[in-house]
Amino acid sequence: MSTPRPGMPGATRTCPHCKTIILESASVCPACRHHLRFDESAIAGAKAKISPLHVEGTISPPAGEVAWEYSMVVSIKNERGEEVARQVIGVGALYADEQRTFTLAVEMTEATGSKARRRH
Repeated sequence: MSTPRPGMPGATRTCPHCKTIILESASVCPACRHHLRFDESAIAGAKAKISPLHVEGTISPPAGEVAWEYSMVVSIKNERGEEVARQVIGVGALYADEQRTFTLAVEMTEATGSKARRRH
């Protein structure tokens, strides 16, 4: 996996608030939701977002006195089925009277600028 250069679609930077790696073009951090740009051009240039994937599910352990552990893992694959990213998002344990709800959402915005055209 290659890392796009600054100014290219897909280029990343670190959120100054939570230190998560985010898209360079983001005006709001998707992790901590802090605003990163307050200038007029960022407000005027707010991009439309689409969410082509949104999944939510709840887990509960089987009845009993035993704790059950869980790991939430996210994997991203390219068009050839090759894994390009894999990350453990969270881990924990549940007892019979507990539950957890997980939500996965993918947000997309159109890349803009002179370098936004498909590379060859």
